[in-house]
Amino acid sequence: MTTAAQQLHSHLRQQMGNVVFGMDEAISHLVIALVANGHVLVEGVPGLGKTLLAKTFAGITNGKFKRIQCTADLMPSDITGIHIYRQEKDDFELLPGPVFADVLLVDEINRAGPKTQSALLQAMEEGTVTIDRKTYRLPANFLVIASQNPSDFEGTYPLPESQLDRFILRIELTYPDAAIEAKILQTYDKPGGGHTDETGKNLLAIPEDLLQQAREEVSRVTVSDAVYTYAVSISHASRINPNIQLGMSNRGTLNLMRSARVNAALRGSDFVTPDDIKQLANAVMGHRLILTPDATLEGIETPTIIQSILDQVEVPRE
Repeated sequence: MTTAAQQLHSHLRQQMGNVVFGMDEAISHLVIALVANGHVLVEGVPGLGKTLLAKTFAGITNGKFKRIQCTADLMPSDITGIHIYRQEKDDFELLPGPVFADVLLVDEINRAGPKTQSALLQAMEEGTVTIDRKTYRLPANFLVIASQNPSDFEGTYPLPESQLDRFILRIELTYPDAAIEAKILQTYDKPGGGHTDETGKNLLAIPEDLLQQAREEVSRVTVSDAVYTYAVSISHASRINPNIQLGMSNRGTLNLMRSARVNAALRGSDFVTPDDIKQLANAVMGHRLILTPDATLEGIETPTIIQSILDQVEVPRE
């Protein structure tokens, strides 16, 4: 029997696969973030289809889509909005910024300065925005998809640790293989590319209440004490690893478990296994771990360290 979580996953992969090609893993990770009420960091060079991925995802999930193009001179109010005075009402009225959306694409987030990046901290953690000492609630399914250029690109600012920690997982987009790229050319080589009014026009949105049903299923997925201990042991190992300057936070451990719960539901299982945690370890941990300067100079890569942590932590046998 197909569960609601599996139906949601299948529907999104099938429909989005008609518009974005070669991104099955990215779509699966977006589904995990959607069900877990988390945010996604997408890293890759420009021109790989990050905007099209986000727009298509918003359309299929019945969400209002907004986009912010980050630049060095972008101000926090450009994201959150401002209050303007209405003379006819003799009162101030909120002119909402793009953050008031269901799916917010923050394009090239690391081209904005730290002050502007921090405008998203409250929104991503609490689902609210405070403007001129007044707090506003964001949509219930508010989800940020932030794209980030590689850190060695010109004109980029490193994301602060507190910002990185608010993304439930990171998706790394790479160049497609030759067959996928040929398909992209055949589909989008006409004027306008993939951003015309016709793109995604015939895609079917997810059925009503399917997302809520999937979330209820995930909440019923059971986790044994041994699996909880396993997740905590992984986080603890990251904090004492000699090559890691900043290990996993409590939020990071929670996100690892939330993602593993969704992953179990997508498998059709009603319990979490250590493999659910292992499968998502790189996506959840990779952007949170800050390596020591020595490890960076030696060329040690984060995935290698994560694998060594998984190898050293004892897997529970039940």
